[in-house]
Amino acid sequence: MYDLIIVGGGPSGASAGRTAGKRGLLTLLIEKENFPRYKPCGGALSSYGLSCLDFKIPESVIERNISKVRVHFRGRFVEGTKETDLAVLISRKIFDTFLLEKARETGIEVHTGEKVLDLIEKEDWVEVRTTDNTYLGRFVLISEGSGGTLKYRVRPRDKKTEYGLGLVSEIPDKDETIRSRFPGTINVHFGIAQGGYGWIFPHAGYYSAGIVGTAQYLGHPKKVLLDFLEENGLSGDFPVRSHIIPKGGIKGKTLSSRLLLSGDAAGFVDAFTGEGISYAIRSGQLAAETVANLVMYSLKLSSLKAYESACRQEFGSYLASSLKMEKIMHRFPEISFKLAVSNRDILDKYLDEVVVNRNYKDYIRWLLLNFCLIESVSKIKSLKLEGTGKD
Repeated sequence: MYDLIIVGGGPSGASAGRTAGKRGLLTLLIEKENFPRYKPCGGALSSYGLSCLDFKIPESVIERNISKVRVHFRGRFVEGTKETDLAVLISRKIFDTFLLEKARETGIEVHTGEKVLDLIEKEDWVEVRTTDNTYLGRFVLISEGSGGTLKYRVRPRDKKTEYGLGLVSEIPDKDETIRSRFPGTINVHFGIAQGGYGWIFPHAGYYSAGIVGTAQYLGHPKKVLLDFLEENGLSGDFPVRSHIIPKGGIKGKTLSSRLLLSGDAAGFVDAFTGEGISYAIRSGQLAAETVANLVMYSLKLSSLKAYESACRQEFGSYLASSLKMEKIMHRFPEISFKLAVSNRDILDKYLDEVVVNRNYKDYIRWLLLNFCLIESVSKIKSLKLEGTGKD
C-alpha cells in the first residue's frame, strides 16, 4: 500500500515525487513514456518557476537566458528589456529528465514505459490499474498533463472555449545566426491566431516556433502555423506537433475524496501567455505536501481541501486575472494590440508588474484606465477634426 501514487513524470509529477520522497512518503511514480522523451512546448521557464525549485538548474540544461521581449502586430513591433533574466529557455526533453532524476534521488519508486489504464476509488484506497500491474495507493495525484483523460475522474470535460490548441515546430540553424538574429530575445506575434499568438524562441541550435489559439476558432491550425513560419523566413519540411493548453484558470475542481489534480491536468496555466511549467512544478509540490501532512499527522480526509486553499493562495488570483487579461486583449484585438505596439509603456508595465512582480490585478487596472483615457483622447481629437472639416 503506497501512501501516494503519482501518474505522470513531467514537471508536476516529478516535483511532487521529490517533495513526497523528502517528506518520507512511500511513493510510486508511473510514467507512460520512457525518458528522455520529446514534449511539444516553447520551452520558456519563468523566473518564478526557477524560484520554486529547491536546487539550481545546471548551465548545461539552460539553452538561452532571456532578458528581452519583442511584441509584433500588423508589421509593427515594440521591445521591452530588463537587466535581469525574464526567463530561461530549456529543452523539455533534457529538463524533464533532469527533474525526474531529482525526484528519483529521494528514494521514491519510478516506473517508466508503463501506462495507467484505470483508477478505481475505494473507501480506504485507490486501485491503480496499468498495462503491467495493479497497485494500491492511499492517494493518487494525476499529473498526466493536458492531453490525458484520467482527470475526468475528478472534473468534467472542458468546452472548446476553455482550452487552446498549440502547434510547434523546431527549425535548426547555426547558433551564431540565432544569437545574431535574436540576441536573448523572444518574439511574440499577435494577430496570427484568434485568441492567441505566434512565437519564435531562440534555442541552442534551433528555433522553437509555433502558434496558439482558442480551439473553437482554429479551423486550420497547421496552415496558420505554416503561413506564420513562411512570413518569418522559417519555412521548410519540419515536423509539426500539437498540444492542448488549458485556459480555464483556477476555477475548476481539483480533487475528489482520494484523487488530486496538478499542473495542466488541473488547468493551472496562465490563460494569456499559455505558460504552465511554473504552476505544474508548484502545484505538484503543494499536492505532495498536503498528502504528507494528512498521512503523517493522521488528519481527516476532509483536510485534503487544504490543497485547493494552498493553490488558491499561491497563484489562484494570478491565474484568475490572467483569464481576465486574455478576454480583454482578445475581445478587441485590433485596438488592443495596435495600442500595445504603439505605446511602449504598455509592454514595460507588463514586464514590471506581471513578469517581475507577478501582479496581474494592478496591471489590468492600470491598463483599463489607460485604455479609457486613450479612447477618450482619440474621440476628442476626432470631434475637433470634424469641426474643422479635416479628415
